[in-house]
Amino acid sequence: MERTAGRKKGTNLVARTTETLRERIFAEAPGALLGGLHELARDLAVGIVTLQQAARVLEHEGLLEVRRGPGGGYYGARPDAAALERALSSYMRMNPAGYAEALDMTSLLFTELATAAARCSDPTLRGRLRAMGDEAAHYSTMAEFGQFEEAFQELLFQMVRRPLFEMLTRVTLNHAARRDGAVVGVSGIGVEAWREGRLRIITAILAGDADLARFEANRQNRAVVMGGTRPTRIG
Repeated sequence: MERTAGRKKGTNLVARTTETLRERIFAEAPGALLGGLHELARDLAVGIVTLQQAARVLEHEGLLEVRRGPGGGYYGARPDAAALERALSSYMRMNPAGYAEALDMTSLLFTELATAAARCSDPTLRGRLRAMGDEAAHYSTMAEFGQFEEAFQELLFQMVRRPLFEMLTRVTLNHAARRDGAVVGVSGIGVEAWREGRLRIITAILAGDADLARFEANRQNRAVVMGGTRPTRIG
């Protein structure tokens, strides 16, 4: 019993030290020197072993860089978006998250992106969306829409500028769009219905009508669900 309590106390101390050091990292600019091993241990009032355990956690998170030798020490860092996306993708594969669940999440996120994009007033971005809609009006194959969807999502990300939405959408979209290494598209409602649904969403966004954009995005999502979804090769 005493041994178990001792382990739990040690674990809690490492967790508290990790959180304290994490907050210190975010309070400084990326790449800032936080201190050396002994200096940090003294500042945080913990033992060297505790600090090293906390440092390993933060290194794994991409928040800390430990440099050894002359000029060495503990330096704050920031994980890049690609690393975070890979971590989320791995999490979805381990659990695992199925195609239907990923598609459901993608649909919910897309609806919010379309709604927020209707509030964008940037004339350049709106002009690009208008041109994209004009081109899509002539598409007749799923292969064409495969390329369109990637460009459409990228433009929505630029119009909305919501980093968390962007990351979650990228991860879930990639998970839903690829199975067994094959690029897939949504089937069941037909290319024409897919095209008309996307054009209605674009029209609502360009009109600056957030409620209509949400309605049209939801309507197309429901059409996909009601029409049935299954992975199909694009191209």
